[in-house]
Amino acid sequence: MNPWLALAGAIILEVSGTISMKLSDGFTKLVPSVLIFVFYAASFAILTLALKKIDIGIAYAIWAGVGTALIAVIGVLYFKEPYSIMKVFSIFLIIAGVVGLNLSGLKH
Repeated sequence: MNPWLALAGAIILEVSGTISMKLSDGFTKLVPSVLIFVFYAASFAILTLALKKIDIGIAYAIWAGVGTALIAVIGVLYFKEPYSIMKVFSIFLIIAGVVGLNLSGLKH
């Protein structure tokens, strides 16, 4: 399995788990509550596969950073959370940090 595709899959599953948290309404809705654990377990399992070939610092930074940025964007677009220039700039900084870590981990 391509480790970068595994990492992308782990990110999508992590984001799905976080969305399920919101939809569970504090564990009052059964299906989203169960999906939290299903998505996070699958995310960690696939992340483990990605770690066979990708350095842990790089993989985790990408997993956490891209997941955080995606959740922030989904919060604004889907859940109608408020946004500001500071929020948009902060998302940009997360992405810039992930790119910087990725570039620093390249072997020459």
